[in-house]
Amino acid sequence: MQKITTCLWYDGRAEEAATFYTSLIPNSRITGISRYPDAGAGEPGTVMTVSFELDGRPYVGLNGGPVFQFTEAVSLQVECDDQAEVDRLWAALTADGGEESQCGWLKDRFGLSWQITPRILLDLVSGEDRDKAARVMGAMMKMRKIEIQPLLDAAAG
Repeated sequence: MQKITTCLWYDGRAEEAATFYTSLIPNSRITGISRYPDAGAGEPGTVMTVSFELDGRPYVGLNGGPVFQFTEAVSLQVECDDQAEVDRLWAALTADGGEESQCGWLKDRFGLSWQITPRILLDLVSGEDRDKAARVMGAMMKMRKIEIQPLLDAAAG
């Protein structure tokens, strides 16, 4: 069976990023580190790749240099159980040079985009009541970090 793994390109900070991400997300760990050999594109002995899991899903961080940068076209979406989890992840991921965006999106200090999404938002906008979904979406579109109570207030009308 094929295994699909997302590879994230960093400019020398793959191990730092993997260590940071695995400290934030439960059920996460670094599973391996490979180093550039003497005959390679990177400085011999430095970290080439870091294999890690976020909530059991595999990723590889590659120290590929400054050639490519992250864009918002790719993001990691985290479904959160409550406001405390949203607040914790938002604060950690925007710290030390991270940037807030809109509608629950942010960039971390490495430039990777994330969507920090409370599960209740997905429930509120996917029901049969399209008017309620529109009110919730309208409230969400005005937010940077998603706040659950205003979504519930919008859903109630």
